[in-house]
Amino acid sequence: MDQDEIRARLPASIATRVQTAKFKDGVATLVLDAAGLGASGREKLEAAVKDLVGGADAVEEVRVAMIADRAPEPAPRRIIAIGSGKGGVGKSTLTANLAVALARMGRKVGVVDADIYGPSQPTILANKGERPKAEDGKLIPVPSKWGVSVLSMGHLVEPGKAIAWRGPMAGNALGQLIDAHWGDAEVLLVDLPPGTGDVQLSMLQKHKPAGAIIVSTPQDLALIDAQRAANLFETGKIPLIGLVENMAGYACPHCGEISDPFGRGGVEDASEATGIPFLGRIPLAIDIREDSDAGTPTAAQDGPQAEAFAAIARSLSDWLDASSVAEAV
Repeated sequence: MDQDEIRARLPASIATRVQTAKFKDGVATLVLDAAGLGASGREKLEAAVKDLVGGADAVEEVRVAMIADRAPEPAPRRIIAIGSGKGGVGKSTLTANLAVALARMGRKVGVVDADIYGPSQPTILANKGERPKAEDGKLIPVPSKWGVSVLSMGHLVEPGKAIAWRGPMAGNALGQLIDAHWGDAEVLLVDLPPGTGDVQLSMLQKHKPAGAIIVSTPQDLALIDAQRAANLFETGKIPLIGLVENMAGYACPHCGEISDPFGRGGVEDASEATGIPFLGRIPLAIDIREDSDAGTPTAAQDGPQAEAFAAIARSLSDWLDASSVAEAV
C-alpha cells in the first residue's frame, strides 16, 4: 500500500489534511495538518482516519501524528443562532457571555445583535455610542475589550431613538450586519429578537445557521413559546444544538437559601421529552444583571456564575468541533 492508496481511502476533505502517508510492515503512518481544530476536533479526526485506513486488509495498525505549522486556509465562518420564543428570558445576556467565554477559550468570535428594535449588545459588551466604519460597502465590526467584535443597530442609530421599520427593512438590516468584514472570526453568534417573525425568516432563508440554541425560563408559558422557536428551526432544517434554562434558582444574599420564583427543571424536562440536548442552566442572580448593565460580562470574570456560562460554552465548542469533523467525513 502506497501513499496514494492510503489517501484514496479517505474523503477529499480529510485527504487534503494528509501531509505524508507511509505503509510498512502492516503499519500505516500518517502526518495530518490539524490547523483550525480544537482538542475535540483533533480527537475526532484521528478516530475517523484510524477507522477508514484501518479497514484495509493489509493494515494491522494506524499511527497518526498531528501538526499545525502551516498557515491554514480560512475556515468557513459558521453562524450560531441564539433564539427564544418570547422576550425577557435573558437571550442577549446569554449570547454576550457565551461569546466572551468562547473568546477566553481561544475561539475567534463575533456577535451580531439582530434584535433590530431592542438592541442591547452595545451595553453588555461596553462599546455603546461607538460607530462602525465601512469599507468597500461593508461595515467593519466594532471591537470590544473582551476580545469579541460586535455589530448592532445600537451602533447605527442614536441612543434612545425608536426604530419604526417594517419587516423587509429589518431583514435587510440583518443582512448588512452579517455580511460585514468579520476578519478572522470563525463563529458568529446571532442574538435574535424574540418570536418567529421576519428577522428569523430572513436568517433561515439567506444566512442559514450551522446550528441554533434555544433559551427559556422554566415556567410553562415561556416553554410553550420556546417550543415554537425550536419548531421554526427544525422546519428550516437547522440543527438544534441544545436548550438553556435561564433564571433558574435565586440564592438569598442574606441566608443563602435557594428559591425558584420561575420554577426549576422545566427546560430540562422539555429536553428529555423532545430529545433536544440540555446544555445547562444559568441562575437568577443580581450580579449577572448588574454585570450586563455595567458592560462587564460575568463570563469575563471568575466564580460559579462565570463557570455556568463557561460550561455551556464548552458544550458549544465541542459541538463546533464535532460538526467540523462530521462535515469533513
